[in-house]
Amino acid sequence: MEFNHVSVLLHEAIEGLNIKPDGIYVDGTLGGGGHSLEIAKRLTSGGHLYGIDRDMDAIEAASERLKDYSEVFTAVHGNFHDADAILNELGVEKIDGFLLDLGVSSHQLDEADRGFSYMQDAPLDMRMDRESPYTAWNVVNEKTEKELNDIIFNYGEEKWAKRIAQFIVAEREKKPIDTTYELVEVIKKAVPKGARRDGPHPAKRTFQAIRIEVNGELAILDKAVDDMTVRLNQGGRMCIITFHSLEDRIIKNAMKRHENPCTCPPEFPVCVCGKVPDGKVVTRKPIAPSDDELEMNPRARSAKLRIMEKI
Repeated sequence: MEFNHVSVLLHEAIEGLNIKPDGIYVDGTLGGGGHSLEIAKRLTSGGHLYGIDRDMDAIEAASERLKDYSEVFTAVHGNFHDADAILNELGVEKIDGFLLDLGVSSHQLDEADRGFSYMQDAPLDMRMDRESPYTAWNVVNEKTEKELNDIIFNYGEEKWAKRIAQFIVAEREKKPIDTTYELVEVIKKAVPKGARRDGPHPAKRTFQAIRIEVNGELAILDKAVDDMTVRLNQGGRMCIITFHSLEDRIIKNAMKRHENPCTCPPEFPVCVCGKVPDGKVVTRKPIAPSDDELEMNPRARSAKLRIMEKI
């Protein structure tokens, strides 16, 4: 299947980066290369863009899409939380912009055998990096009931997490849960009929939670913000697009911490901790997709863009 990914908040993110033609930029979630293409178009021979992704399908698709910009573009197979080490290996000391789009690509959702979607039957997988040995099958069939409850409740914000975990454990005692549709049926049995009538698909939050667990998505966000803030040149921008409240909260708090790092108790008349700000939050409220974008791409509905500038 052709790698298809509609870049969310494309113009807003590119504008937010405030691109310099001779700047050095990092797209930590390369995907199909939509954001990267627009960055590369704005670079001269003195600038460069490094695109990182752990999905080799994305690397191949983006490399093809940006083949006319090979002088200013380098694709790297890796995880954005390793961006600091990757840049060290590449001999890159400072950068002028860092972009993350934390959404699952349309390609990953639509390619049935990846197991991301509750709308298509497939083996339980959900790995963004297919070289990783840890899959959704391991989560569903090997985690304890308490671990499942914690994952589904904390990462999916699912109020029926306890029942879903109980039903999963009961079902897998009969036989392993091997496919997405088998898991969906268990979830449907666990969620009361009245709750299934209202709101999103009953499996949506659980699938989100398992995906986050499989790919370790939340644990690495703080580190990425901290590492890349150090890397940014003065005036450099960080643009991060999130798709659910947990991600957005982490990014909001991380950026706020760089803007106001003081750890002194509120009652202290003056700061004595000595910590000074190294960032300025550009977006007091996150930027959301326009009505026109939502009409073209309903999957963008929950997207939020936050921007911070290095000072």
